[in-house]
Amino acid sequence: MNPPAVSARVRGREAELERVGALVGGSGGGMVVVCGAGGLGKTTLAAEAAAQARARGRVVVWIRWRDDAEQLGQDLAQAAHILGLPESRLEEARTGRVSLVDAVWEHLAGVKGWLIVVDNVDAPSRVGPGPEPVAAYRGWLRPHGGGVLLVTSRDTSGQTWGPDADLLHLQPLADEAGAAVLLDAAPHAGTGDEAQALAVRLGGLPLGLNAAGAYLSVPTSRHRTFAAYQHALETEFADLLGAEHPGAAADPEAARRVVRHTWDLSLDQLHRDGYTLARPVLQLLSLLEPAPVPRTLITPELVTDATGLPATAATVDAALAGLHQYGLLHTPGTGEPEPGSPAVGQLQLHPLVREVTAHTLARPEPTTTWLTAIDEHLTRAVDTVAGMPGRAGWPTARLLAPHLPAHLDRNTPHNSTTARNTLNALATVLNAAGAASEELLLHRHLLDHESTVLGPGHPHTLNSRNNLALALNDLGEHRRAADLHQQVLTDRERVLGPDHPHTLTSRNNLANALHDLGEHQQAADLHQRVLTDYERVLGPDHPHTLTSRNNLALALSDLGEHQQAADLHQRVLTDRERILGPDDPNALTSRNNLANALRNLGEHQQAADLHQRVLTDRERVLGPDHPHTLNSRHNLANALNDLGEHRRAADLHQRVLTDRERVLGPDHPHTLTSRHSLAATLGDLGEHWQAVNLHQRVLTDYERVLGPDHPHTLTSRNNLAAARARLAGAGRRRWWQLPRRM
Repeated sequence: MNPPAVSARVRGREAELERVGALVGGSGGGMVVVCGAGGLGKTTLAAEAAAQARARGRVVVWIRWRDDAEQLGQDLAQAAHILGLPESRLEEARTGRVSLVDAVWEHLAGVKGWLIVVDNVDAPSRVGPGPEPVAAYRGWLRPHGGGVLLVTSRDTSGQTWGPDADLLHLQPLADEAGAAVLLDAAPHAGTGDEAQALAVRLGGLPLGLNAAGAYLSVPTSRHRTFAAYQHALETEFADLLGAEHPGAAADPEAARRVVRHTWDLSLDQLHRDGYTLARPVLQLLSLLEPAPVPRTLITPELVTDATGLPATAATVDAALAGLHQYGLLHTPGTGEPEPGSPAVGQLQLHPLVREVTAHTLARPEPTTTWLTAIDEHLTRAVDTVAGMPGRAGWPTARLLAPHLPAHLDRNTPHNSTTARNTLNALATVLNAAGAASEELLLHRHLLDHESTVLGPGHPHTLNSRNNLALALNDLGEHRRAADLHQQVLTDRERVLGPDHPHTLTSRNNLANALHDLGEHQQAADLHQRVLTDYERVLGPDHPHTLTSRNNLALALSDLGEHQQAADLHQRVLTDRERILGPDDPNALTSRNNLANALRNLGEHQQAADLHQRVLTDRERVLGPDHPHTLNSRHNLANALNDLGEHRRAADLHQRVLTDRERVLGPDHPHTLTSRHSLAATLGDLGEHWQAVNLHQRVLTDYERVLGPDHPHTLTSRNNLAAARARLAGAGRRRWWQLPRRM
């Protein structure tokens, strides 16, 4: 009944060990359940906690659960006897005069300073005695002793263990801790960075890390470095991490120590408990990409089409619940949904669980049948999302995006039209959602595919190249976007002709990219040409013509032609409200742009009122985190600052900056603009030190991201000098404003 020895330092579990140690070292008792999927190091953590408790003078008893309630009772009775339970009391229990379980726990309740570990209780329902659940606390596992009962289990359900159990739900190790495990085992196998890269590849799973470390520590191993092992995983995964272990198939304890077999134990247990679809549903999820999957994709129809097994909503729900309960499936992002958006359930496998499952678990049907079913249901899911009103389908679209490129790759060149249409349809939804990163992923994959299958000059390929450039520009990659738009324009003029609508679109998009690069006169001249062409080719009321007129107004504003810009924005707004409706996102953009034009004319109250209206509308129509909504919030903050409401403006700028860093990234040009605006507002509040420091950071970022000669960089440099002058008390300086085009 002694705990197993811990052969290496336990890494990355300091917080969990501290929690157990505090309970063991305290004056009371309790029950701790160390839970999580197989391979996370539950037994290792318990063994280290036991060693630490013994070093502090505590009595430690280790019990290995053998799926036998009677044996567990005997083991706990022996533990109680070690802790002073009289033999006479045990004899009374053996003869039936008293209940053995009550006798054991009555004694344990009165004795302090002990730690009893019951390891690998993966079937808590069979702990006994009797049919009552563990959470009733009338069986062999109770939280009411004078010492600490520590249980390890794959069952992560709080309902299983009850309200008085302290659950320690283990997660994969952090990258640094995973690297330390590898370096401890194989210190000469490479650098810390190489060890960390391998730890990331193994998903921080202690069992996988220990397997890799043990392999690399053997002098005769074929792969002797972290880098070589990581490279070999691409072609030898099943051999390196799914290798057979002598006796593993027949011995559960041996199976626990082998990556391939450890999760089979959980699946076997789930099958015995009646979760008959748990294994096929896990296999199905393993064939999707290592990214969260929308819960709505895993339907009974998909399970049946893939596996040939009968499935209902209830049996699929049960399978997912069982996989989650045993730590094989996670549900990320299940917190409060964005206001106005539906909650979308997410499912995700640990990357190593997914990979091992895909490589090694036998399927009842050929893989092609499963993948064909997945592709058909992905297409249906995209069709559903594309048909949803407003932003109802946006959260699901973001989740579907990572799984679509493989869908395209699985289709032959002669059978890929539907798959290409599916990717384009989802990209359109993502564009409306402002999800530029996910959109970029799809357009890049489409472009690679169409360049190979259709040729670089095919109109569809040119469309994909244009769309890729748009996504790059949305992500702040303005130079790359401009170069790509120029290529597409040249090719479209050659293939389609100078007046084809797609050619005009390319000319418009190039003008926008030039504007974002700060080449305002070039942009204005090109926008004027495009508008003239659109009016001639498509007519004055075509949506593309209205967009072109809007873009020309923005360009005029950049050149200081504020009255002309305001008049043109008013005209476009009127036309868009008439043709598209007042809540169309393009109409909201025109309203926002008119508010900016009014601000440039000094009509600050009008501008603030209109920005507030646009912000309210965008929050309702697009959601609070859409990039356009963030733009409106930023513009309202600027308008408030113009009205002298500096504190409100600073608070709003800080909120927008935080949101843009989260949504767009810290180096997106819009994020830099928020940082610059916050610095200016801090200066208006008299917080000059903070303003100077932030201006310095913004200037450094602008020089790195946009270049030293971009107008935004020049403005930032000027404003840093003015902030320093203010700080030095050199009197008033002129503050230049960054142009607002949002």
